Amino acid sequence: MVKQFSIKSHIYSGTNALQILKQYAGLRIGIVTDNFMVSSGLINRITEQLSQSKVAIFKDVKPDPSIEILQQGAQFFCDFKPEMIIAFGGGSALDAAKGISATLISMGTAEEIALVAIPTTSGSGSEVTSYAIISDPTNNIKYPLVSDDLLADIAILDSSLVMSVPKNVSMDTGMDVMTHAIEALVSINANDFSDALAEKSLRMVYEYLPQVLDDLSNQLAREKVHNASCMAGMAFNSAGLGLVHGMAHALGALLHIAHGKINAMLLPIIIQFNSLDDALITDRYAHCSRIIGLQHHDHTVLVQLLIHEIQRMNKMMGIPASLKELGANIELLQQNLPQVITAVLNDSCTKTNPKPVNHSDIRALIQQIIG
Repeated sequence: MVKQFSIKSHIYSGTNALQILKQYAGLRIGIVTDNFMVSSGLINRITEQLSQSKVAIFKDVKPDPSIEILQQGAQFFCDFKPEMIIAFGGGSALDAAKGISATLISMGTAEEIALVAIPTTSGSGSEVTSYAIISDPTNNIKYPLVSDDLLADIAILDSSLVMSVPKNVSMDTGMDVMTHAIEALVSINANDFSDALAEKSLRMVYEYLPQVLDDLSNQLAREKVHNASCMAGMAFNSAGLGLVHGMAHALGALLHIAHGKINAMLLPIIIQFNSLDDALITDRYAHCSRIIGLQHHDHTVLVQLLIHEIQRMNKMMGIPASLKELGANIELLQQNLPQVITAVLNDSCTKTNPKPVNHSDIRALIQQIIG
């Protein structure tokens, strides 16, 4: 099987990485963000670098951006005709900006628009991926759009932007990084290049996320988790993800659960399911165990150790083990179960899961996560 690895985005990281924006003086620049980034003044960190540019700010991004938001954003920028779009915020802002940029190009507003991604949370890795997660609120579904047209030209990683992220968000997004790394490592499209990035990301997030939990002002730990998020993004952009994400998209959209949180809740269950009676998949998960320092001569035991360690981390970070513990609307889920199962099976992330799945598998796994 021929496998491929490529990276389009130029990545700038470190203190004062935002200064790279000064080189775009004179351009018409559209910024896509949410209202909090504007009202909190964080947007000034970007605009002060763009004093020599014409700037328009679309600030109406909401969590889990919908197709309607993409259309609103494209209409907002239609007359402005931006030469560059800057995505500034968490995963939702980054995904919305990708969609808005693609929509503007499809409308004929420009033949191409440079895309700069500046994440303010450490989790999605969207700054370096060809994915954009777009919601359909009418049908309570999230669609992962996948296209090379959604890749950012430039990603700027400045850890000072994530220093004020609250504990619960930091933990949810941090476990999203861990999920990305593990799913990339066991994906059917994993390769030597994606493995290198996923292994490093997994090692870093395992070491430094607990340090963020202990001290939210630990800038080194914040920087390491931020970089780990980006590396995991590059890994899964090449290798793909798996059933954790396939289920998280469907359950998260219906029940309005933070993406990183539902990923973390599902991860131990899916590891158990994938590795059952499959030596090759067990070996891959055992490799994940060794990456984070777990040791045993038996690979089956190593997988169980990995599951228990993730459960321990979830508990330490205040992430529930089940939907009942979370207080989710179980009745709503039961009412929409056929649609949820169909959404999981149709999700592009499910297609790169190491183990094929069917309707009955998904139904049983949903019952497990209900608790």
